[in-house]
This record gives sequence, structure tokens and C-alpha cells, in this order.
Amino acid sequence: MHVVLKKSLNTKAKNKGDDAVMNLTDQLTKITEEWKTSKRLNPSDLFVIGTSTSEVGGHHIGTDGSTDVAKQIFDAFIDLSHQENIELAFQCCEHLNRALVVERHVQKTHRLTEVAVVPHKKAGGSMATYAYQQMEDSVVVEQVEADAGIDIGETMIGMHLKPVAVPMRLKQNYLNKARVNAAYTRPKLIGGVRATYE
Repeated sequence: MHVVLKKSLNTKAKNKGDDAVMNLTDQLTKITEEWKTSKRLNPSDLFVIGTSTSEVGGHHIGTDGSTDVAKQIFDAFIDLSHQENIELAFQCCEHLNRALVVERHVQKTHRLTEVAVVPHKKAGGSMATYAYQQMEDSVVVEQVEADAGIDIGETMIGMHLKPVAVPMRLKQNYLNKARVNAAYTRPKLIGGVRATYE
């Protein structure tokens, strides 16, 4: 995946909120390290990321999106995707029915339904918009069945997870002001009393 070179964040005189943004790297590193050590990710897994950059900044979801926050989150999970050989899907906001931004090869491989829309800050959200702009050949798809995922700021990713979803309780369960929830999935157990699972 081609990613535009990282740009430095604005380093003008900072208020308390700016300091919080600058400190996201340490928290994101802890979150991605927990995913790596969990051994819950397998090569070619599809990983959904739902993010409210407003909530990260301490504001109500959908009210104060931040490209700087989106960039830091994108960079952290792109690094994770390279290290774990997984594919990413960035969830748009409710205005786009929580559609997702993926690379075209992911859409083709998983036979996902493409939809005709270009995310922007007010319809899609800052995170999905940034991902759409940075991916090499981005498309928007209606729905996925992801193998695992993370929800930063109560964005409700459950509709895009395979059954059966299993909560992954992260020690780093906040990103600045936003609550962080995570889940992986497992196959359904079938067969009744005579079935074995080991």
C-alpha cells in the first residue's frame, strides 16, 4: 500500500488540546502493540477501524473532526497492517450509512459492493476522508464482514464484524478522551452435545 510521506504536525503555540493531540503516538503504540501480542490477527485478515476524531479531542461525535488526529491514527494502523499483513477498512460516519473505505484490491478480493460516493469531513468523517485520500486506489464499499476491529469513540463497528464477535479488553482503553473498544471473531460452534471443538 502506498502512503504519502508523513507531514509534521503544526507546532505553533499549543494549548492543552494541542498537547493532547501531540501525545497520541504513545497511546496508539500501546494499542497496536496489544493487538500484535494478542496473536488474534492472521495474514490477510480484514480489520475494520471506526473512529470519531471529535471524541478523541473531547468533543461530541460529529462536531469537531480533526485531520491531524486522523493522520496519526491512519499512520499507526498502516504500520500495524504492514507488520501483521492484514487489510484495513475505515468506517465512514452515519451520514454515509457507515460505509467503508478500502483499497480496490480488497474490494475485488472480498467481492464487496462498491458504492458511488467520495467521503468528506461532513459526510463520511475526518478519518474515512483522510484514508480515502491517502490510499493508493481507494474505493467505498457498502459493507464488510471483518475478522477483527477497533472502535475509537463509540462509532459502532459491530455491523461490520463476522459472527461471532469476541470482546478484546485492551489495557489502553482510551485514546485521549475517546473510549476504545476492540473485538476479534471466531467461527460459530455447531453440532450439539456430540460435537467436539478441539
